[in-house]
Amino acid sequence: MIHEVIQPFSKSEATLTTYVIDNSEEMEQDRLRPVIIICPGGGYEFLSDREAEPIAIKMMSFGFQAFVLHYSIKPHVYPLALQELAASVQLIRQNHSQWHVDPEKIIVAGFSAGGHLAASLGVFWQEDFLKETLSGANHEWRPNGLLLSYPVLSSGEFAHEGSFRALLGNRYDEQKAQLSLEKQVSRNTPPTFLWHTLEDGLVPAENSLLFAKQLRKFDIPYELHIFPRGGHGLSLGTKETASGGEHAIEDSVVRWPELFADWVRFNI
Repeated sequence: MIHEVIQPFSKSEATLTTYVIDNSEEMEQDRLRPVIIICPGGGYEFLSDREAEPIAIKMMSFGFQAFVLHYSIKPHVYPLALQELAASVQLIRQNHSQWHVDPEKIIVAGFSAGGHLAASLGVFWQEDFLKETLSGANHEWRPNGLLLSYPVLSSGEFAHEGSFRALLGNRYDEQKAQLSLEKQVSRNTPPTFLWHTLEDGLVPAENSLLFAKQLRKFDIPYELHIFPRGGHGLSLGTKETASGGEHAIEDSVVRWPELFADWVRFNI
């Protein structure tokens, strides 16, 4: 395995940790794998370990190369984390041979507020403000797919207000409408896999439902799962990613990585 920590964006201290399956002489030596770039949640105030390395290792078991982005959080504000994610996609695409990555199967994944970051790249990748801070062309940091797990997406009625306040700082009132991402979906948004739980009392499932509705409007392929049980921040839903005893153990959601892997196999 190629396991290293690198700096994807020269203008910040963000880091990208690689979980890359190296090709073996015993197997197909020129194999290129799909890749997932993982953005942990934490309300743009911290980064959850439960939604970082355990997700990477699980994704490796399905044949993905995995990278975990430790992006900038409060007191840093928008769009720094988005620039870091865009630079990460560009870096991986430019070095796809080194990391045995299929450059046309780069998926950005986010959990909770990390889902907002991943979706932000999905809806804003073609915008000029990214090109102004990154060298190259917009298509170099365009993701081929999105994985959004109980994501923070809407700044409206169903908002997790704390995430938007941490992201925007003193520009909260000025920019919160723009960062309500269900309003920013367009024909340029990549195919998306979403999952949420009906019992999520912190980030309501309407965040995913509203985003999916807009994907449907623009005929963008998507898959949406609303599981009936479980609160917020489930990660894998297993004992290994639980915190506080039984919290975040939910058998009904443990199938989501397999569902996602199948979706990528047939849709990306």
